[in-house]
Amino acid sequence: MSAEVMDAKAGTRTRTGAVARLAALGRAELTLLARNKTVMFMALAMPIGMAFAMRQAVRQMPLTDTGLTVGTVLLPATIGFVLIFGVYSGLTGTFVARREELVLKRLRCGELTDPEILAGTALPTVAIGLAQCVLLAACGGLLLDADPPHAPHLLLAGVVIGMVLAVGLAAASASFAKTTDSAQLTVMPLMMLSCGGSGMIVPLDIMPDQVARVLELLPMSPVIALVREGWTGGAGAGDVLKQLAIGLVWTGLTVLAVRRRFRWEPRR
Repeated sequence: MSAEVMDAKAGTRTRTGAVARLAALGRAELTLLARNKTVMFMALAMPIGMAFAMRQAVRQMPLTDTGLTVGTVLLPATIGFVLIFGVYSGLTGTFVARREELVLKRLRCGELTDPEILAGTALPTVAIGLAQCVLLAACGGLLLDADPPHAPHLLLAGVVIGMVLAVGLAAASASFAKTTDSAQLTVMPLMMLSCGGSGMIVPLDIMPDQVARVLELLPMSPVIALVREGWTGGAGAGDVLKQLAIGLVWTGLTVLAVRRRFRWEPRR
């Protein structure tokens, strides 16, 4: 057998092994996630509930000159709530719980690499979040009076960047929490800043220009902007590139912070 064939088979075995390890860890995490009623409520019910709670307030916003409608405000906001409440908040508590229970430490003694441990732990939460985003894109317009997305590629880009960013922010935030109870307080500043300043509750389009230019630099702002422009389809190439650049910069900074600051040992 040639060396090239042996190398190819070895590479195939390595990739298959990584997928199998991620799948096994993901199944275990999904079982634990299903038992946590609080996390499941935050992930499934909170985003939709907040969207309907906002509906009347959005109808009173001055949207006439912005090109936005009630639907194109609420649907991107709901996806933002999925990322913040379902993925970011839920995963922060999960990372802290697994660390304090010595699960992460034991996993590092096996074949799993550090990125695989983090990815496998996040896998069920991310899968649920993606399923919610797909349902919102497909059926949300029927509930919230919005047309189908005019630029699906921008919607997809926003969701992908948002998911990666939410997972990275959760891992980074977990480094500052000592217990699962304190994790709920640790996530509050970013959750409040994102909901209030990233265009989820109040679109940046109706804010003063100087304020909007500052707030568009927040971590979740480019995500919400890309998702919203996926529905409206009215953004120019320059605006899209700017939002992609801001989102990718924040993603890179978050990954760097996780590599340097993530704690694998319990905080005593």
